[in-house]
Amino acid sequence: MTASPYIISDRDALRRVYKTPGESAVKKDIGHIDAHSRHFLAKSPFAVIATSNAAGVQDASPKGGPPGFIKAVDDRTLLIPDWPGNNRLDSLENILVNPRVGILSFLPGVNEMLRMNGRAEITTDPDVRARLSTDGKLPISVIVVTVEEVYLHCARALQRSALWDVTTQIDRKSFPTLGAILADQIAGYDGPGADQRLAARTGDLYGA
Repeated sequence: MTASPYIISDRDALRRVYKTPGESAVKKDIGHIDAHSRHFLAKSPFAVIATSNAAGVQDASPKGGPPGFIKAVDDRTLLIPDWPGNNRLDSLENILVNPRVGILSFLPGVNEMLRMNGRAEITTDPDVRARLSTDGKLPISVIVVTVEEVYLHCARALQRSALWDVTTQIDRKSFPTLGAILADQIAGYDGPGADQRLAARTGDLYGA
């Protein structure tokens, strides 16, 4: 098969397609959690954490909670609670073999995002878990991240998506439920039963 002449395979070729980054884009990585980053985290209820295993197979996992659920302990350390979920543990198992993580934090109504990269470990220390209690409950474990890169990402992606524009939201009834989708994907799966169980869990988001 003849290779496509349009496939970019090295950095020089890539840089011929894109402009040189501006000075602010290069210098905005401050490498620590400053007052603005801390303020952003204190108001943010949602983030995505990216990990990869020893072979480089990647995963991105959503994390959510009350505003400020990710705690900045100091200018280098983050605490991220891990609450009961589907128990696949993709992110946690990846961290065990490859501690490098990337975090993208969102703030509803603000188009800029906070990007943080660093190294992670997992703890079940009762004192650390207690710092992240919600509704009187403790996370199962806590991801402790030592940050190495920190910067605000520009607004263009969220502006293009109009993510916070309520007029772009679809009617939820126009899209299948998770149970219905899984019933189509997994032979013999009880879709209606799954939807009932998921609905019941919404009253106990943080586990028993």
